[in-house]
Amino acid sequence: MARRSVLFSPGDRPELMRNAPRTGADTVVFDLEDAVVPEAKAAAREAVADVLGDPAFDPDCEVCVRLNPDPETAALDAEAIAATDPRLDSIAVPKAGSAGDVHAIYDLIAARGYDCPVIALCESAAGILDAEDIAAADPVDAIAFGAEDLSADIGATRTEDGVEVSHARQHVVLAAGAAGVDAIDTLVTDIGAEDHLKSEAGFARQLGYDGKMAIHPTQVDIINEAFTPPPEDVEWAKRVLAAADAAEREGRGVVRVDDEMIDAPLIAQAGTILERHEAAERD
Repeated sequence: MARRSVLFSPGDRPELMRNAPRTGADTVVFDLEDAVVPEAKAAAREAVADVLGDPAFDPDCEVCVRLNPDPETAALDAEAIAATDPRLDSIAVPKAGSAGDVHAIYDLIAARGYDCPVIALCESAAGILDAEDIAAADPVDAIAFGAEDLSADIGATRTEDGVEVSHARQHVVLAAGAAGVDAIDTLVTDIGAEDHLKSEAGFARQLGYDGKMAIHPTQVDIINEAFTPPPEDVEWAKRVLAAADAAEREGRGVVRVDDEMIDAPLIAQAGTILERHEAAERD
């Protein structure tokens, strides 16, 4: 399953939630946390439960719900959702500061019969510093970097080039790589800044991220394109892997492709490109 684009929809907007899968996003997240003001939480739970429990709602994408971070409110979220026999593929745990935070929210859903993988959001100083343990927690299938909340937490001033969060951004992708889970990059809040989004998504892919969060449907295509390997890269990867297989069969340790000597890291890179291409093709 590819998670190139992870689109958030407010939990109190049922029409947006129902339309979200039609945007082409790989993952849609129905948000009960930041996108919903406190006085609308109860209504949002009902709206999310209604959509997830509707037998007609069966999209070809991952369906995720972002619960609230405090266990008391998250318990209300979980109770409302589980009551409807929901279409639920994963949950998002916001402001995860430790592996214990992940388990506390995951257990609320698991206790109601839903063994859902977790997308854990590392968006605080504590979450960044503990990203390795969070990524390695058993329920976690992906970790996401939240630059906006992190900046607020540490008092940083957000800039377009993101230098103030660059260390944290790279730390999260390293933690994901070490644990073997997906890494999802931070969102771009300026919906109209398409060139900036394209640049940010491309840079995130270069860093090793598997996908990027979106807050508006118009961002989805740009993100999907950035995280889908171009045809020339796919063809290169196929040639590399074919040459590596031939060399192994023939007992040769040297692999040469397009006048380039290919070593183990490049073979691994080719494998990653082909995996992302095949995942995108399946989705």
